[in-house]
Amino acid sequence: MAAVQWHSRARRYESELQSCGLEVAPVEFSDYHPLKSITVTDSKSRRGARKGSTSSSSSSSSSVAPDPLSSMLDGTDPLSMFAAASASESPLTLSQSRKRREKEDEVGVDFEPWSSKRGEILARFTTTEKLSINLFMGSEKGKAPSLASSSAVSEKVRTRLEELDDLEEGSQRELLNLSQQDYVNRIEELNQSLKEAWASDQKVKALKIVIQCSKLLSDTAVIQFYPSKFVLITDILDTFGRLVYERIWSMCSDPRPLPDSFTADEVNDTAKETCLNWFFKIASIRELIPRLYVEVALLKCNRFLTKCGIQETVPRLTAMIRGIGDPLVAVYARAYLCRIGMEVAPHLKDSLNKNFFDLLGTFRQIHGDSVQNQLVLQRVEIPVYLTLYSPAIHWILQCVSYRAPEDYINCAEIWVEFTCRHFTKREVNTVLSDIIKHMTPDRAFEDAYPQLQSVIRKILTYFHDFSVLFSMERFLPFMDMFQKDSVRVGVCLSIMDVFIKHQQEPTRDPVILNALLHVCKTMHDSVNALTLEDEKRSLALLINGFIRMVSFGRDFEQQLSFCVEARATFCNLEPVLVQLIHTVNQLAMETRRVMRGSHSRKTAAFVRACAAYSFITIPSLTSIFSRLNLYLLSGQVALANQCLSQADAFLKAAVSVLPEVPRSISIEGKLRSSEGFLLDFINNFLSALLVVPDHPEAGVLFLVRGLLNMVQDYTWEDNSDAKVHVYISALPLLAAMSQESYLYSIPKVDSNETLYGGDPKFLAEINKLCETLIGQVLDHLKTLGRDESVHRQGSLAFSLFGCLLAHGDLRNNKLNQLAVNLWNLSHKQGYCNTRTSVRTLEFIKHQAQQPDMAYLSDMLHRLTLQSRT
Repeated sequence: MAAVQWHSRARRYESELQSCGLEVAPVEFSDYHPLKSITVTDSKSRRGARKGSTSSSSSSSSSVAPDPLSSMLDGTDPLSMFAAASASESPLTLSQSRKRREKEDEVGVDFEPWSSKRGEILARFTTTEKLSINLFMGSEKGKAPSLASSSAVSEKVRTRLEELDDLEEGSQRELLNLSQQDYVNRIEELNQSLKEAWASDQKVKALKIVIQCSKLLSDTAVIQFYPSKFVLITDILDTFGRLVYERIWSMCSDPRPLPDSFTADEVNDTAKETCLNWFFKIASIRELIPRLYVEVALLKCNRFLTKCGIQETVPRLTAMIRGIGDPLVAVYARAYLCRIGMEVAPHLKDSLNKNFFDLLGTFRQIHGDSVQNQLVLQRVEIPVYLTLYSPAIHWILQCVSYRAPEDYINCAEIWVEFTCRHFTKREVNTVLSDIIKHMTPDRAFEDAYPQLQSVIRKILTYFHDFSVLFSMERFLPFMDMFQKDSVRVGVCLSIMDVFIKHQQEPTRDPVILNALLHVCKTMHDSVNALTLEDEKRSLALLINGFIRMVSFGRDFEQQLSFCVEARATFCNLEPVLVQLIHTVNQLAMETRRVMRGSHSRKTAAFVRACAAYSFITIPSLTSIFSRLNLYLLSGQVALANQCLSQADAFLKAAVSVLPEVPRSISIEGKLRSSEGFLLDFINNFLSALLVVPDHPEAGVLFLVRGLLNMVQDYTWEDNSDAKVHVYISALPLLAAMSQESYLYSIPKVDSNETLYGGDPKFLAEINKLCETLIGQVLDHLKTLGRDESVHRQGSLAFSLFGCLLAHGDLRNNKLNQLAVNLWNLSHKQGYCNTRTSVRTLEFIKHQAQQPDMAYLSDMLHRLTLQSRT
């Protein structure tokens, strides 16, 4: 070792660069090029392709071969299908479905009751015109006989007909010139009279009142007041229906009351006969409108007669309404039938639908002569007239759409595409609001996830401007209905995939950022211990795409604040943290470029804040090589921004982490040796150290020595030459450090060339360290010779020869002789690549022609080629 005296060759980098220029040669282009991307064409359609693909689009035209393993992420593998099936059959879901089935036969609190609309209608539909009430009240003949007192059928029929004739042919009572309030008061008096007649057992008189009040609903003389008249009259009908039902119920309470869910078989004969007497009386009413309304009022009483009584009666009453000629009168009759029908049999959807379609069919009557003449006579315009329909239509639609989890959403799924294609966000927002309103009660959305996902996909197909998309007030509440984890994550993946594909410019829109942060957080929070690595990479890829599209322009502090928030939000996805560190380093470089020459103190403080962000975040990474590479990158960024203390901290941290590198690492599920990755990092680290100035308190070449000490102490693989390769790689760095002018420099950063200025002591330290490294390499070569590892020995000897040739001062005889010995050793057993050796000799011959390198000619004559025999 003592015989080796290292002297670095003086370098003229600019002239060397010019002399090493490549010759221009013509190239024949063809379809093949080694750097051309491979295009894979799938001739078969891919069935079951993954929905909501997470692949991002770019401006390049290269295509990527399909990943045969990606299908395992779409839930089609057996384990995922089993897990999905188990989740879908969870006890909670089954319990909720059972509860919904039990509630199909009753109206819940989510159904807006008629009582909440009553006051609104009375306040809205008013009039200042005079009103009239025409009543045909029968003569009082004393107390009416009991409806069930006669035993002979003929006597019953005769009695009913006489009573009804009395009702319809009795004395006429007409009240004219009533104000609206007087009219209301008179109707209330009739309601009270009904209750009093019933309480005094004057059932026939009560029926008279109901029939005569029902007749008022055929009168449209003051048409603007008709909706309010309907409310007032139906109050009387409701009272009558309740009184009759309670009367018959009380007849069944002996010996014990009927249960709420009673059947007709539990009703005694007396109650059934009384109920039939009421329906016979109603059937004898001559006029359609009072007969219809009174029978609808008693619809619930059909429960006392037969099991299917209500189910059979409602379609008949629906057909009866078709005989009403006035469309306004008819629509309110339908509304009353739907209202009572929802109270007693909300599950009879077919009749509700028939009423709705019958309503649509009557609209052409509005333009008929009868209606038009009536409007001209009352001086009512068509727009005003049409508003009279709104309470009835709204009620019918509410009844038709109530708890329809499947019919409604199937329809909405189709119409949302029509709305997206032909209307604006306002109309789409209205559709979303309506879907939320219908699907939220009883958690009906749980049974409609496929349709709801389809709605989201169709919206994303037509709305690529996310500032418009997220400005819809009901879009995020709509997404809240996706409460099953797998479904919610799938929707979020679809949203992020569309965003990355179609977002052309970086954004700082707070609406977009807040919404997408929520979406990405949902994706991130789905990660658990059972999440596949491929799925984690897919999620991270989408989130990183979002992070790259966030830009606050020159508001660098806001950009850093966003990165801080994102770090806290996505702490479980390591690739996202890596992306954030890269983003912050880019931010630091951009800050220095933009703010150069202005606000230098503020800029330096911000760059230090960026460095602190990286220094805090890097230790949280589990990948050892991610930490090493980011420490090196962050150190270089800090150095480029003249933050020397921060650069030292990063580089020291990198050196301190080196002993933690395991001998093998997992790559795509397979264990591989980490030696090659470690050598690559060390070579990059060595190249960065050229411009790093020595710390004044740490001594000469403290970082280089620290790195080499770590390499010396590291436990390398058995029979490995990696440590010696590092020593050989360090020699070019040390040779470059000994030059008067360095190969490259950083503006405003004084490297060792400035700090030491070619000081002989500094150069002596470099030479001494080089001699030590060469000595270590030579000792290793001797060991390989004893172990008969001649192939490895020849390869290392040739590597060291090349290093001496390129960076050593071969005018030194001992160094020159060492180079010749290494050449001979590398060719001794004939394992050296002949073509490489020939090219090396040609290079030496070319260099020897340079005026200051003629000494290579003598060495060239001593280098001979040998081949293995």
